[in-house]
Amino acid sequence: MATTEPVVPDRAVTEPLTAFRPLPVGVPLARLAVLCLVLALAPLAFSNAFHYDVAVKIAVNAIVCVGLNLLVGYAGQISLGHAAFFALGAYGTALLPLRLGLPAIPAALLTAAVVGVFAALVALPILKLKGHYLAMATLGLGSIISIVLNREIGLTGGPDGLTVPALVIGGVKVRAIETWYVVVAVGVVVAVYLAENLIHSPSGRALRALHSSEIAASTSGIDVARGKARVFALSAVYASLAGSLFAWAERFVTPADASFLHSVEFLTMIVLGGLGSTYGALVGAGLLTALPQVFAGVAEYKNIAIGLVLILTMVFLPRGIVPTLTGLAARGRRRP
Repeated sequence: MATTEPVVPDRAVTEPLTAFRPLPVGVPLARLAVLCLVLALAPLAFSNAFHYDVAVKIAVNAIVCVGLNLLVGYAGQISLGHAAFFALGAYGTALLPLRLGLPAIPAALLTAAVVGVFAALVALPILKLKGHYLAMATLGLGSIISIVLNREIGLTGGPDGLTVPALVIGGVKVRAIETWYVVVAVGVVVAVYLAENLIHSPSGRALRALHSSEIAASTSGIDVARGKARVFALSAVYASLAGSLFAWAERFVTPADASFLHSVEFLTMIVLGGLGSTYGALVGAGLLTALPQVFAGVAEYKNIAIGLVLILTMVFLPRGIVPTLTGLAARGRRRP
């Protein structure tokens, strides 16, 4: 029986996961151009502020999913606690200006840096685990953060949540939902560009090697522990920055943003769209964020309807929406 050789880089990968290298001209750059076009034309279909609000939520979730997909889809590491990093970003963006008087944007960047360092430190012991042990460890981490946010009432407001100061740029408060759509749309493009840049670099090949075989990756010169810690930290930074955007746009955060169910939603989004596909993460985030709004008129059947959609999708598109459709299109082109 033929065996599949693990994906191993042709040389030891020592550059950081965030190393900058422009996207190669061709399909990756063309896909990014199509994404920019879709985001630019989408407002033509919006008829009221509600549509913009849903689009903003989709974009925020998409940023989280792009980062989470690097960890789960490419590096093969599971996380059931990523909503905690999202909530930490949101709360940091609210608390640093309120308690320390920091400007909003430096507060968000400082929060993301702290979250990244924290994630890297906890990743070193946690990512030594595998399978359901790793899932339980990340679940425990998320649960601890959720409990702290709920119980530290004097700091976080507890279950009642916290009001977030408005984002001020050049002395002007950013309030209009249309403006927020532009901000988060730019955020999505930047998130996708950086992720695709990483994926098409030697470090991206190292991530795929980790997914395929950690032993083979190690023998090829890859520092497995450091590589997993870095991608875990990077995905946490994505979640933190998305949390900051969410906090500014919604002007309110609660401990529910760190809940286990929220983490499961993020994970479901990337599985639905297709693991190992950056654009699949976008599609999954869009569908799972928009579906509850589509079925809002039939509240008593909403969860059933959403569940059926997810089941049917996974039955008929088992690899996820984007990889399955891409594979079908490729086979169609090969036919004489």
